[in-house]
Amino acid sequence: MKKVLYLLCFLIALTVTNTASSQGFFKKIKDKVNKTVDKAVDKEVDKKVGIPPETGSGNSNSGTSGNPSNKGGGGLSNTTPPDVKAQMAEAETAHAAKNYSDARYSLQQALMGVELQLGRQILKSLPASVDALNVDTAQDIVMSTQWGWSNLNIHRVWKNNADKQLTITIGNAGIYAGLAALYFSNAGMIEANGAKQNFKQVRVKGNKAIIQYEDSKGYTLIVSIGQASMIVWECINFANEQEVMTAANTFDIDGIKKMLGEQ
Repeated sequence: MKKVLYLLCFLIALTVTNTASSQGFFKKIKDKVNKTVDKAVDKEVDKKVGIPPETGSGNSNSGTSGNPSNKGGGGLSNTTPPDVKAQMAEAETAHAAKNYSDARYSLQQALMGVELQLGRQILKSLPASVDALNVDTAQDIVMSTQWGWSNLNIHRVWKNNADKQLTITIGNAGIYAGLAALYFSNAGMIEANGAKQNFKQVRVKGNKAIIQYEDSKGYTLIVSIGQASMIVWECINFANEQEVMTAANTFDIDGIKKMLGEQ
């Protein structure tokens, strides 16, 4: 059957006088015949092996494994912050019973509870508006991913209706320490280069800092306030470096350092 269809296509193509046109015409029909024949063969093979034919637009309620696809759910509720006093009491009880694993876990939970309380205290100390930008408390985050002051992060956003935004992140996370160490170790070399700088060392209220600019991200200002603690400002659609520095100077950096115990 396939050979007959090819022969028919060839005879039709011979009736076209222009050689280039006939070749293109023949190729189109050949491709169409191949597609039609291959589809018919696929259907026959599916029929032999017992695969049901496709129906509808191809959308299915089942995944590729045959399992049903999830269509929604209630998600997870927010975890209640650990009760510091209750966790300390549980740790004491577990320790008295020589259940050291549970005692350790309860102490970790108590420390995380303290970190979250500290994070809320720092958020309250931040200004309600910065450079005519209003705070968006819906984006507030206080996160403690490990116990022992090693991964406390506080996050807040200020913005307006004209795509101008300032984001501050305060934390002990190692990613900030590594980033600052990289910048501090290379800033001198970059500044010695005659090309236009994309980052440099500055000071904010007497604290060592680094400011960076990228067209795709805007300005990033990083202030080191301890061996591991950092304050990071991300400034989108700020006019210039000076505007960023003015905004950063509205924050009580010494107060944040005191609350974090970084003095």
